[in-house]
Order: sequence, then structure tokens, then C-alpha cells
Amino acid sequence: MIPAPFDYEVADSVGHALSLLGDREDAKLLAGGHSLLPLLRLRFTRPALLVDIGRLEELSYVREKGDSIAIGALTRHHDVHRAPLLQEHNPLVSYAAGRIGDPQVRHRGTIGGSVAHGDPASDLPAVLLALDAEIDIAGTSGVRTVPAAEFFQGVFTTAAGPNELVTEIRVPKLTGDHGWSYLKFRRRAQDWATVGVALVAKRSNGGVESAAIGLVNMGATPLRARAAEKALASGGDPGAVAAEGTDPPSDTQASADYRRHLARVLVRRAAQEALS
Repeated sequence: MIPAPFDYEVADSVGHALSLLGDREDAKLLAGGHSLLPLLRLRFTRPALLVDIGRLEELSYVREKGDSIAIGALTRHHDVHRAPLLQEHNPLVSYAAGRIGDPQVRHRGTIGGSVAHGDPASDLPAVLLALDAEIDIAGTSGVRTVPAAEFFQGVFTTAAGPNELVTEIRVPKLTGDHGWSYLKFRRRAQDWATVGVALVAKRSNGGVESAAIGLVNMGATPLRARAAEKALASGGDPGAVAAEGTDPPSDTQASADYRRHLARVLVRRAAQEALS
């Protein structure tokens, strides 16, 4: 289908983008476009104005910031995957970015766009949730920081308001005693995950001191598998309780029951991989 008519402006700075958003009641940000353009073509969204922020080089970077790695919101998935700092200090993010879609998607899609879109079937939101990442949101009153646990609020709903934009994501540096895994099941290579699991475990004295598990497509938002985390840390079977507290959808890809089964299988496999 053909999108409904809209105006188009190119932002030359973060401040300019915020000004353009504030000038129109129904404006949308355009970065890589892989989430927005399909919605436009199907007329599921009909913005009066598109604000193109894809050329803001100030938001494309990967750099150290204390004990964290800061990633600019407009950093392409391909560049997140290839970034030496992430490969060294947080390979979970690097690896997961390399599993997104196909090469065309990874060369155009951005980490900020993926996060701000708030799709529970996306890879990186669950990874950021498991890592207790921090997300910076810029607005006319300044920049505020929101933890990943509070950022994702519902299907396609996040803490970023209509006149705000995500500017930076920060993830912790993982030390040598951390094991990690990212596994997902999908029917085709470029499909959204039917179910995905991001797992980080801190090892100590041959056991697990603590664990964090993020689930993809098991509810209206990315979810933490709290019961599975406790089971893994106590030496139990995390897979047996992996689906507790989840509310997976039933659709053409899988039923809710099948998703619960996949979560149990993938959490077990991710735990084995992270601890191996």
C-alpha cells in the first residue's frame, strides 16, 4: 500500500529534532526506518510529519564511560556487532546485534530505533533488560535516564514520550567471571524471534553467584525470568520454571503453550552455554 500523505524534515541536531517534534502534534522520528516504514505502508500509523534523524552523526558511537560502554542511539546494528569495545567488554550485546534480521536490516537499523519501538519480539530489548542497562531520553527540559526495567511499558509503548528521543544506551562491562548466552528460535533467518533468551551468569567458586535472564516474545514487554534466575543461582533447573509469570501470545508463528515450551528448552540451553 501507499502511505498517507506526510511532511518531511531533516534534523541537523538533537535540539532541532526536538523542536520539530514540538511544532507538530502528530510527528514521528525516522532513523533506520525498518520499524516505521512497514507501518506507514499499511497505514497503521499516519503521522503528519516525519523527522529524519538518520544523519545525526553525534548519536552514532560506541565508547567507554567509566564501568559502562555507551552506545549512541543511531549506531547501526552492524556497527554494534563489530565494535571492538563491545566484543571485549560486553560480547552479549555484540553477538545479539549480529543475530538481528539479515545484513540489509543490520546495515540500516539502529539500536535506538529498536529500543524506542518497544516491540516485545525484538532481540536487543531483552538483552538490555538482562544487563540492567540504562537508557537516556532527551526532551525539551533536558536528558533523563531510565533503567531498562522501567523503559518498556507495553506493546510498542515505552517511557519515551511523543516529543522525546532516545539518545544513548549504556551497558555494563562484563568481567571474566561472567558467562553469557543469547539463543532464539525462529522459522527463517530474517524472522522475528518466536522466543528468545538472553542470559548472564556471574560464576563463583564453581557455582553461580547471580543470574539475569531476559525473555523475548513472552509477554507484552521483554520480561525477566525471575524464578529461573533464582533456580539457576541455587543450583536448580532454571528451565523448569522459565515460563512462570509470562503471558506469551498465540499467533501464526506459535501458540502460547508452544512458546512456554520453547522458553523452558532455550533457558536450559542458554544456562549450559553460559556456564560452559
